[in-house]
This record gives sequence, C-alpha cells and structure tokens, in this order.
Amino acid sequence: MTTTTMPLVETSDLTKTYGETIAVDGIDLTIQAGEVFGLLGPNGAGKTTTVLMLLGLSEPDHGDVRVCGLEPTRSPLAVKRQVGYLPDTVGFYEHLTGRQNLRYTAQLNDLDDDEAEHRIEQLLERVGLVGAADRPVGEYSRGMRQRLGLADTLVKDPLVVILDEPMVGIDPEGVIEMQSLIVGLAHDEGRAVLLTSHLLHQVQQTCDRMAIFVDGNIIAEGTAEDLATRLGDGGVTYEVATGSEDDRVDLAVAAALGDGPGVHNTGGRRWRVDVSSDDAPLLIPALVRAGIDVLEVKNLGLDLDEIYHRYFHEGEEVTV
Repeated sequence: MTTTTMPLVETSDLTKTYGETIAVDGIDLTIQAGEVFGLLGPNGAGKTTTVLMLLGLSEPDHGDVRVCGLEPTRSPLAVKRQVGYLPDTVGFYEHLTGRQNLRYTAQLNDLDDDEAEHRIEQLLERVGLVGAADRPVGEYSRGMRQRLGLADTLVKDPLVVILDEPMVGIDPEGVIEMQSLIVGLAHDEGRAVLLTSHLLHQVQQTCDRMAIFVDGNIIAEGTAEDLATRLGDGGVTYEVATGSEDDRVDLAVAAALGDGPGVHNTGGRRWRVDVSSDDAPLLIPALVRAGIDVLEVKNLGLDLDEIYHRYFHEGEEVTV
C-alpha cells in the first residue's frame, strides 16, 4: 500500500434526493490518510446513501465527491480498486471455508496466486482466524464473520476502508478486538477509514473525528471533545473525588474562578463541578493550591451520551 498526503475522501455540497425526500442534504466531508472518521446517526439518517455515493453505486443529484482523487461515478472501477467496503451484513459462500472465500476475492481482484496466498495468510493471522480458516463459514459466529469480512476488504490492499455498522451484534470482547483492528488500519498503516454507526460509544472510542448525521444533514463535526463542547452549553462538567470528605471544594473553586461554576456534592467524597470551557484548565490547579487531596478527576464533558439522547431521542434542537 502506498501512502499519500492528499485527502482520500472529499465531498462538497453532496446531495441526493429520492422523489421529494432529501436523503443527503449538501454535506461537506474531508477524510485524511491515517485517521478513523465516524458518521454517527440513527438509522435512516443518510449514512448508507452517503457511502453508496462514495462507492459510485449511486449518483449524486448535486455536489462533488472524490475518493483517492477520483470521481466515483466517472471512474467506478478505479475507485473500487482503491476502496475496501464492509457492508453491515456480510455475505459469504457458506459452504466454502474462510480461506476459500478470501481466495475467491483475490481472484476477483486479479491477484497473483503466490501473492494472494501470502496476503491471505497474513490477514487471517491479523484478524485472529488462522485456527478457523479451514472451517466452512456457515459455522462461523457473527463476530467471526465480521473479522473475516474485514480481512476480505483488505485483500486488495485498499487506501480507503469503509465499514458500515461493523460492530453491531458482536459480543463485548469482539467489539474490543474489532476496534483495535480498525484503529490499526489507520494509525499503523496510513489508510483512511470511514465508519458508520448508530452506536455512540463505539464511535467515540474508535474514531479520531466524527460527524453527527441527522435527516441528511451533518449538524456537527470534530473530535469527541469538540462535539461535547459545541453541542453542550459551552461548558465542561467534571467529577472530582477527594481523599477525605472535604467541604472546601466549593470554596476553593469559588475563590479561584468566581461564582460562575456550579459545585455540587454528589455524596461523600465526590463532587460535580460545572465550569466554562475557558475556566476548565484552571480547575485542578485551584484545588491543588487549596490543599485539597484530589484522588481523581473525570471529565464528564467528553461523554456524549446525554447530548446524543437529548438530540436523537427527545428531538431537542441543537444549535452549532
């Protein structure tokens, strides 16, 4: 695989309609080599439609899209050579073994037999399926199928890897393994990875940047910290654990930061402190200067659960 410094995925005002329904509404995306980018949103938000346009399987009504510098609808075969795609439901020949399925994919991509065998063995080892490689895929669990699917997308050594809901239905241990594999594709090998999901924690723990996608629109984009700040109220919430039941936490915060921050004892030695984004870096030094024995500080502002629930499940409007 060769590396590149140009963005591997770019869209500008990308739009797709079906009749009077706007599936994707003028979105702009840029995904660099070496990063995992997540499209986060509920089912029907437009994530899969976006993926289909990136693959050249659906033509935009308006806007531009480039993958590895190519226009997918004008150069679909060239794009497919550079892109590995793992759909949400992976299809294999059930009666064939995992190894035989990968060989078939290698043949479809015109790989030399010796090169294909070497690459397949490496991929089977990487996804942890060497021991099951010669069993029929019909005997594989959901997690094993997903790992085989990841190997299948990598047979042709793509620059871009697109994963549609790759961790749905996998047990917790399998999710951790899959997350590690996905991160390695970008950080260790310099690929651009686009991951779609409606599962917040998996996106937050796996992706370098993410975009929240609703009704065909990207309402916010950035790191988890960026989104927590932009979609929240401009502040950060910390949970502070002290070494004793110290009642000076609120006094120390008020002395250092004024009366703006909210300080609440949540029981015993734990405190919830709400501060502005500007004041957030000053919190811990203020507590230390006051002689408070700080055991733990947890940044709750990086947890997008509350914002996600508020927006997607309560329908609250969020302005960014």
